[in-house]
Formats: sequence, C-alpha cells, structure tokens
Amino acid sequence: MSRKHPIISITGSSGAGTTSVKRTFEQIFFREKVNAVYIEGDAFHRYDRAEMRTQMAREAERGNKHFSHFSPETNLFEELERAFRDYGETGTAVTRHYVHDAEESALHGVAPGIFTEWERLPENSDLLFYEGLHGAVVTEKVNVARYADLKIGVVPVINLEWIQKLHRDRSARGYSTEAVTDTILRRMPDYIHYICPQFTETDINFQRVPTVDTSNPFIARWIPTPDESMVVIRFKNPRGIDFPYLLSMLPQSWMSRANSIVCPGAKLDLAMQLILTPLIMQLIERKRSSK
Repeated sequence: MSRKHPIISITGSSGAGTTSVKRTFEQIFFREKVNAVYIEGDAFHRYDRAEMRTQMAREAERGNKHFSHFSPETNLFEELERAFRDYGETGTAVTRHYVHDAEESALHGVAPGIFTEWERLPENSDLLFYEGLHGAVVTEKVNVARYADLKIGVVPVINLEWIQKLHRDRSARGYSTEAVTDTILRRMPDYIHYICPQFTETDINFQRVPTVDTSNPFIARWIPTPDESMVVIRFKNPRGIDFPYLLSMLPQSWMSRANSIVCPGAKLDLAMQLILTPLIMQLIERKRSSK
C-alpha cells in the first residue's frame, strides 16, 4: 500500500451491482474534487469475446465443464497485480479497455468484444479506482489484495445474484433460461474458489438480502427492488467507525453484530456516501501529508 498513490478496489461478481457502486464513488470524487484514474476488471481478461468462445469449446471437448471468466486461466492476474504495484510506487500503470457494445466501440474505435491497445494511465492523479471481479484476489502466485488501500466487496446473496443474472442475460443478451443456468453451473467451482474468498480480504462488504421469496430463482419473474431488500454492511475492522452516527443517519437501521449494520435497501447509496466519503478523504489527506 502507498501513502502517495492510494488505491481503492471494488470487487463483486457479475450483476452484483458494482457498476452502480462505481457511480456512487464518482459522485463522491466529483463533490470532493478528487482526481481519480480508473482500471476496469475486464481489461485484464486473457481472451477477447471470440477467443473465449473458442477456448470454451476446446475445454468442453477435453471434458472441462467449468471453464469461466473467474479463473486464473482466463485472466491476467500477474499483470493486474503489476498494475496495482506500479501505481502504488509511481502513480501510474498500464491498462486497456474491453469494448462491450456499439456505444463503447464508437468511443474507443475498436469493434465490440475486442480489447484496446495497452496504454499508460495519466499521471498526477489523486488515486486509482478499480472495479471488477478480482480487486482482492489472492492465489498461490499473486496477491492483488495487499496493494489496495481500501477494498470494498459488493455482493448479493446467491439466489438474488442468480435472479439478477437470469434477468440481465435473458433481456439484454437474448439467452434462454437453460443457457444462463448452464453458465451458472459452469462458473460455480471458480466462483467458490476465486470470487468468494475475496470477501474475507475486503475492508467493507455491502451485501443485499431480499425480503421476498427467492427460493427458486429460476422461475422468478422480476428482480426484488431495493424497497424489498435489506443491506448488510460488514466492517472488517470496526475500530474508529462511528456506529451511533450511522444508525442515526440511516432510518430503520440496526446493528446485527459488533461489526455489522443492517439498513433498508433503498438507503444503500446514502450509506455508502456516509461511510466511504470520510475514508476516501483520509486517503487523500494521507497522500497530501506525505508530500
């Protein structure tokens, strides 16, 4: 970790809500005049869209039914670790973009499903912000988590995550329920081995829990709304957290454990603003005092 060049990493699986969390951070950065640079997790996938399909077909022929975007085999973990380390040491690093759709294609001048060229991040930034699948990953070969100054986990309970993925993939990508179910099953071993363990490395976890019946996510007709959810906020180290203040500012919230707050799902954005703004400003003040 670096006093001069702090790093914030947001880790969550697909459909967990990391993109909306990113928008919350962007609001804080704008309000507090923090100059952040960004790394997107999918920039460090090993294969582009066509290559991934080819590799999946090859692995299936070999009998590997669990080849997924979650594993070391399909990601550039060493390069991601190097990017975190380089930024912490120098204030810049090398990254790229994965182009998802036509809108991003027009922005970057690269066809959808393709990576842009590697390029160096702008210098003289206040901090690095990472959002993706592996912001706190630890394996036998790499330890990305040790280079991040503030690690945030964003994860719904598993049935809610499946509902979100089913609805997104069917509505936005035209997949059938059976095809999405196959994807969930294929990813499960890597999810258990490489996604779940990261949430023990994170400093704060935000976990959305539905308060309606999600017992069979494969027949759910809609995604539970924030008003139909609660959020469990867990602090790895609760020392210094002003829990009475947070409880007073978040109506209908309570402490379920000595390091955990539960609040209404509709208050997630407010909770993040209240909790994360002072932590971000601590990183910025520490950076400025080190000069």
